Amino acid sequence: MPDNPYSVRRSRRWRTLAVPTLLLTLAVTGCGTEPPAGTEAPDPTGTPLTVPSVAPDPALQAKALVATLKDEDLVGQVLMPYAYGASATDVSGGSKAGNQGLADVDTPAQMVEKYRLGGLILVGFSADDPTGKNQPTTNVDNPAQVRALTDGLQAAQAKLPAGAAPMLIGTDQEYGIVTRIRTGVNMLPAAMAFGAAGDTGATERAWSVAGGELAAMGINTDFAPVADVLGGPGGLVIGSRSYGDDPKAVSEQVSAAVRGLRTGGVAAALKHFPGHGHTTGDSHDLLPVLSQDRKALDAGDLPPFQAGIDAGAQMVMSGHLDVRAIEPGVPASFSRKVLVDLLRTEMGFQGVVVSDALNMEPAMAWPAGEAAVRALNAGNDLLLMPPDLPAAHAGLLKALRDGSLTRERLVEAVTRVITLRLTLAKSATPPVTEVGARTGVEPLANLAARSITMLKGTCDGAAMPGPVTVTTVDGRAESKKTLEEALRAAGVQVAASGGKTTVHLVGYGDGAADLSAGATVTVAMDLPYLLASAGSPVLMATYSSSPAQLTALANVLAGKAKPQGSSPVAVDGLPRTVC
Repeated sequence: MPDNPYSVRRSRRWRTLAVPTLLLTLAVTGCGTEPPAGTEAPDPTGTPLTVPSVAPDPALQAKALVATLKDEDLVGQVLMPYAYGASATDVSGGSKAGNQGLADVDTPAQMVEKYRLGGLILVGFSADDPTGKNQPTTNVDNPAQVRALTDGLQAAQAKLPAGAAPMLIGTDQEYGIVTRIRTGVNMLPAAMAFGAAGDTGATERAWSVAGGELAAMGINTDFAPVADVLGGPGGLVIGSRSYGDDPKAVSEQVSAAVRGLRTGGVAAALKHFPGHGHTTGDSHDLLPVLSQDRKALDAGDLPPFQAGIDAGAQMVMSGHLDVRAIEPGVPASFSRKVLVDLLRTEMGFQGVVVSDALNMEPAMAWPAGEAAVRALNAGNDLLLMPPDLPAAHAGLLKALRDGSLTRERLVEAVTRVITLRLTLAKSATPPVTEVGARTGVEPLANLAARSITMLKGTCDGAAMPGPVTVTTVDGRAESKKTLEEALRAAGVQVAASGGKTTVHLVGYGDGAADLSAGATVTVAMDLPYLLASAGSPVLMATYSSSPAQLTALANVLAGKAKPQGSSPVAVDGLPRTVC
C-alpha cells in the first residue's frame, strides 16, 4: 500500500470532475498548448505520436475547484454536522423540529443545500453506548435505508458549486460497544478482541469486509480505528475500544485496520489524537488530562498514530484532551502546537484533521461560532458536529471577512477536504445487496475462535458439565439469548435455572456488584479487568458480545474448541492466558 494517504490503486474507476475548462487545463498541464490526452500529436520526423492518457490528480482537481468557490461555499466545506431523519427529504414531525432547532431547516437535504456542506455524520443513539451522550437522535436503521439516505444526501450536494466532489458521509462504526449500524451487517467484535487474537492478517481481512459494507451503504468515512493505548485499569473510558496496552501490538493492529478500510474504499480516521487511553476522565463531560511527560507520550501514545499514518490513514481525529507535556490547559483539538507542530511537522501527516465533536463539553467553553474559528485556526480541517450550525457557519464567514481567519488557512483546509473527497470518489460503490453477505462470516468466525481467552481454569478443551444455565445482570438479555442459542447449536443442553454449570456474563460498565458468587464460569464481554474480582473457578474473556464472539465462546464451553486468545491488557493476579 502506498504511503501517500491520497494515492489509490490505478485499477479503480476514475470520476470526471466538471470544473471550468480553463482552470482544469491550467491546473493539470500548466499551459494550454498540449494536445488532448489520447490523441495523436505531430512529431518533427513526421511519425504520429500518441499522448498517453493521464488520470487526473485529485489534489490538482481540488485546487482548481476551490479557486471557483465563493466564501459561503468555502465555509460550508469544513463543516460536518449531524441531522435528524432517516431520509434526506422525507422526515417525521419530530425530526423536522430537531432540524429546525439545529439548523433552521426541515430536512437533511435542506441542511446540505443551505449551508453548502462538505460532509455529514450519521448518528445512532443507543443507551448503552458510551459515546451516545452527544447524539440525541438516530438516523440509521438497516443497510437499504442507509443507502437511500446517503444517495439522497449526495443528490442534494451534487447541486452545489462543489458538487463535482461527492461529500464526505461518515459514521462511528468502530464495532463493539460503539457501533452505529447493527442490523443486516457483518458484526466485527470490539478492537480488544482483535488484540487478543493477535492476527493482523485476520484484522485486515475483517476490516476490508467492514469497509466494503460501509461503501455499499454510501458511507465513505469511518471514524475508526481507535488508536488509543490503554494505560491500565484507569483506562475504563476507552475500554475495549482499544486494541490493548502494548504500543507495538496496538500499532500493528491499527495499521491492519487502516489497510482493510482502504481496501474497502473507505477513509479511516485515527482517534483520539494524541491518545485517550491514559486518561480517567471522559471528554464528553470534561477535559481529561494527559499527565505523562513528552518521553512517555512518544513511547506510549503516539506510536499507533504514526503507524496508522504510515499505513495510509487519510484522516486523524483531534481529541478534547489536555496534553500537559505540550500545551497545558488547552484542548489538543484547539492547539496548534499539537495539531500543526506535532501532528503535521513532526509526524508528517498530510491528510485531513477532523475535530472530535464540537458539541462535547470541552469544546462548548466558547460560543459555537467562536469555537469553530478557534478549531480551524488550530489546524483542524473539518469541524464535526457543531452544536449550532447557523452560528458556526456565520462565525467562520465573519472571521474570514474580518481577518481573524485567514483565507489562506481556510483554503488550505478546504483543499484537503475536497482532495480526500475526490480520492474516495475513484472507488466504485458496491450494490447494497452485498451488505451482510456470507463472504464476511468465515473471516469473522476464524477471528472469534482465535480471540477467546482463558485467564483461569484448565485449557484442555473439555466440555463444561451440562445442563448449562446462563445468567446476566439486567440489560444483557440479548447476549444471554445469543449464547444460549449458540450452546444449543453446539449440542449443549441449556436450562433456564439450576444447571450443573452456571455461566455468568458481565460487560461494559459492570462492577463488582454485578458479579455472581456462585457462577462456575465468569465471562467478561468487555474489558477483562473485572475478572480480578471474580471468584469463579473458570474466568474467560470474549471482549465483545457480537454473535461471532458468543458462538466461539459456546464452542469452547462445549469442548469443541480451545481458547486461543491472550489478554491484550494485564489483569491483576491473572495471567494473560493459561493456554
